[in-house]
Amino acid sequence: MPCGQPGEVLRGDRIVNTPFQVLMNSEKKCEVLCNQSNKPVTLTVEQSRLVAERITEDYYVHLIADNLPVATRLELYSNRDSDDKKKEKDVQFEHGYRLGFTDVNKIYLHNHLSFILYYHREDMEEDQEHTYRVVRFEVIPQSIRLEDLKADEKSSCTLPEGTNSSPQEIDPTKENQLYFTYSVHWEESDIKWASRWDTYLTMSDVQIHWFSIINSVVVVFFLSGILSMIIIRTLRKDIANYNKEDDIEDTMEESGWKLVHGDVFRPPQYPMILSSLLGSGIQLFCMILIVIFVAMLGMLSPSSRGALMTTACFLFMFMGVFGGFSAGRLYRTLKGHRWKKGAFCTATLYPGVVFGICFILNCFIWGKHSSGAVPFPTMVALLCMWFGISLPLVYLGYYFGFRKQPYDNPVRTNQIPRQIPEQRWYMNRFVGILMAGILPFGAMFIELFFIFSAIWENQFYYLFGFLFLVFIILVVSCSQISIVMVYFQLCAEDYRWWWRNFLVSGGSAFYVLVYAIFYFVNKLDIVEFIPSLLYFGYTALMVLSFWLLTGTIGFYAAYMFVRKIYAAVKID
Repeated sequence: MPCGQPGEVLRGDRIVNTPFQVLMNSEKKCEVLCNQSNKPVTLTVEQSRLVAERITEDYYVHLIADNLPVATRLELYSNRDSDDKKKEKDVQFEHGYRLGFTDVNKIYLHNHLSFILYYHREDMEEDQEHTYRVVRFEVIPQSIRLEDLKADEKSSCTLPEGTNSSPQEIDPTKENQLYFTYSVHWEESDIKWASRWDTYLTMSDVQIHWFSIINSVVVVFFLSGILSMIIIRTLRKDIANYNKEDDIEDTMEESGWKLVHGDVFRPPQYPMILSSLLGSGIQLFCMILIVIFVAMLGMLSPSSRGALMTTACFLFMFMGVFGGFSAGRLYRTLKGHRWKKGAFCTATLYPGVVFGICFILNCFIWGKHSSGAVPFPTMVALLCMWFGISLPLVYLGYYFGFRKQPYDNPVRTNQIPRQIPEQRWYMNRFVGILMAGILPFGAMFIELFFIFSAIWENQFYYLFGFLFLVFIILVVSCSQISIVMVYFQLCAEDYRWWWRNFLVSGGSAFYVLVYAIFYFVNKLDIVEFIPSLLYFGYTALMVLSFWLLTGTIGFYAAYMFVRKIYAAVKID
């Protein structure tokens, strides 16, 4: 069995050799697979029931030749209302091929595969032999019943002519006899080796809504510009009023964010947990930024399966030093003293939750004897990486972060906490999450559709250039919304902004959860318990990670903003 990358194993992909005999530029009219002295294959009742169940559940078969995945050609007609002659064919490709099909409550198996392999002949010098390179791998699956296939003792067979044959039915209540056959056809192609993946990257039946993506970008930039103008004008007005030498007492009697200057930097409850979560957020941010940037440059080719996940895992481990450093410095700023415990919390809190959920889900997959289960040695290897690479790097970063000078707060904190006035209904935390999440989610929900399709519908995702743009817009919109929310909170004389801002800034994660439920109900036909559990388990991990990421971005933007505005006013 060929070895795969760690990311490939984590995705549940296992590569095994098949009995198909395919030789370069060698045609095969019809060949019997698994032929034993000219006898057909007999499927037991149990096997027949399993095959029938898999066909009704729309299972696909995926094959690889020369590192190219097999694709099924679909010919769609765009203008159906016009004459047959004027119909335009729209050729699209489907990843893999369907195991079978159902028709009028009968189940049929695709037992004959017509492989079409396209090759490109490399230009060579006169005295050298030509080099052939496989540039496309297509399959036409067919269902042909046993009586219509004629096989001889040399493993070759004769296909029925025209459309006279009937499909091979699978009756789940009894034994079924059938032949598994295949044919190989080679065609020369002009497609170069470098362009051979283009077919697969445009194989989705969803037309990419470039206009919609650009539209969301423009809307977000427009809203961001308006927010920036309003907040800058209001702040300038506030600072000018607060800094007037005369009439200072009248200003102080009014409500405003200057009144909480003695409490705004008061350390929050549970500073260790807050700094640990923010440290993990920084770790995630660095990892995602580098992965998207590297993928955008084309360094993570889809031909190296699992490369994206492998890169993400290793980068998350090595980014622990930055996560630890930022968590340690913030923990010291929040008057924390137990740095060793803080470093352990940073290294284990978020990764521990992720590992725990994955392990529980993996136990269910093990119970189903699925190849999608992560093998036990791989889990042990991940644990060794976690405690052997990530944990020491987090401790190293935390040590230097804790030793570094804490963040310089521009105002002193009073000894006695100020009383917080009663807050309006719209200052409620959940209302804040709903309001703050709309703009960042609006910037990325179209891209989210393609990401979900890539994960759950086995399609290739390759729009990393747009994803990088969307990521930048997400960072900008999260920062601005966070600043607006913290400004409103301080104007309402509520100085407990640390935790609230972290939670509210990650509000778009709530919308991601709602969208995931919508996607599950409308796009996926999952009815069984374990696939549903897997979907919502992995979705919970995505939502948690997204909340950490956006919450961290918003928190640091708000912290910089609060330090800036209090540094700008004169305080006696």
